[in-house]
Amino acid sequence: MSCNRRNFLKLSALAGTAIGSTSVFAIKPDRPLIPYGVQSGDVVNGRAVIWSRTNRPARMIVEWSTTPSFKAVQRVVGPAAFAENDFTTTVDLQGLPAGEHIFYRVSYSDLARAKNESYPVKGHFKTAPEQKQDIKFQWSGDTVGQGWGINESIGGMKIYHTMAESRPDFFIHSGDNIYADGPLEARVELADGSIWRNIVTEAKSKVAETLDEFRGNYIYNLMDKNVRHFNSQVPIISQWDDHETTNNWYPNEFLTNDDRYKVKSMPLLSARSKKAFMEYMPMRLSADEKERIYRKIPYGPSLDVFVVDMRSYRGDNSDNRQVKPSEDTAYMGREQITWLKKGLKDSKATWKVIAADMPIGLMVRDGDVAENSSNGDGPVLGREHEIADLLKFIKHSGINNTVWLTADVHYTAAHYYNPDKAQFQDFNGFWEFISGPLNAGTFGPNKFDNTFGPELKYVKAPEEGQSNLPPSAGMQFFGEVMIDGNSEAMTVKLKDLYGQTLYSKQLDPIV
Repeated sequence: MSCNRRNFLKLSALAGTAIGSTSVFAIKPDRPLIPYGVQSGDVVNGRAVIWSRTNRPARMIVEWSTTPSFKAVQRVVGPAAFAENDFTTTVDLQGLPAGEHIFYRVSYSDLARAKNESYPVKGHFKTAPEQKQDIKFQWSGDTVGQGWGINESIGGMKIYHTMAESRPDFFIHSGDNIYADGPLEARVELADGSIWRNIVTEAKSKVAETLDEFRGNYIYNLMDKNVRHFNSQVPIISQWDDHETTNNWYPNEFLTNDDRYKVKSMPLLSARSKKAFMEYMPMRLSADEKERIYRKIPYGPSLDVFVVDMRSYRGDNSDNRQVKPSEDTAYMGREQITWLKKGLKDSKATWKVIAADMPIGLMVRDGDVAENSSNGDGPVLGREHEIADLLKFIKHSGINNTVWLTADVHYTAAHYYNPDKAQFQDFNGFWEFISGPLNAGTFGPNKFDNTFGPELKYVKAPEEGQSNLPPSAGMQFFGEVMIDGNSEAMTVKLKDLYGQTLYSKQLDPIV
């Protein structure tokens, strides 16, 4: 996001509040600045992506150590930050010891003045193990949606602080990292007559259309001290859904019914959106497809995470009731499904987590048409052909211990898919867990589609007649997964804003 020096210093001061290890330097205008902290992501055995952003042409430098004192330091000189990438940079650290805590610090060296470096900003992560050991990770989604932004009077986005206190090994953001289509108002009157007060920036004052406006949505979230602290301590696995671009979008869409947009072409909007997403997420890009979001994150012998993309390759949203599969019924798309099948079949990990950006057994509507794969009770139709084909493949290939994790619907729930209760029955039973939002309106619950036999085991959602509850109502949710290093039993917990466990389910692996 383009920004003059005065505004950048103002944002730097706001972003510089110290929490734990994210202490941010005193501002000196003659040095490069790092106002939005650091992030790590896509941590695997021996590797991790480190992200940061500065304010001028400068070269990224990453130093890491296995001790917080940095007694023995490895130094990696990274890429140069330039305006074309909004002064964001990443370094893919390699040769890291397995199963170890890694402490790192990022600084930038001014390209215009030799030896003029920023003050360093510190972070931490743990590498994936080589041997079986305890694993703890979290997931959720939906940040700054439905008009609910950073409210400093209640401590900002407090759920990020709650999650960080649990010290997970990593976090899966299930999508809607931003709400590019959700401008903020400075004041929102609540049902009880009190006032919710948002920090509002220029980029959050309208829908995002330009590249700088999309970038500004990511910058907005990084202004929150809880988010920056969380990012510095917990590696992130990032995926996306619709609101990174606009609500319920699909690749061939043309925005004829939204007067807020001057740019009507979805190919153009989504291209700008994806560039900003790639710039601001600590992702390891695919060697054969630089803009590919779906990927596998292996995390030791007990766990493989398959990050899928249900947005980029879909056909047009429709009534979703086509009798036969075709290009019109694409959801993840042929190439991604082929990749996912092969990855699941080849996986040697005990647990295969499918990190999905949408649930598969709930009705999610886009007006009069379908937004996800579900289309109502009955046989397999429309996008359900892809899901049925995948589930059948998993069964007949003898693939065990698959678990689906998602967000999207703005409440938390546990579902068991029972083939004995399903219209389509050629699959093995499995679990799907839903948790969110992180800092957005709370809605739900959604109606079930019985095609794959979902059974409701737990739900926490607003009471009937309530919708778009603010984060101050307390109904913000995340999920936490623990895998025992000895038994490899997986325990899934659904948690609330305060870290209280609402529901817990232990799953024993099939071996």
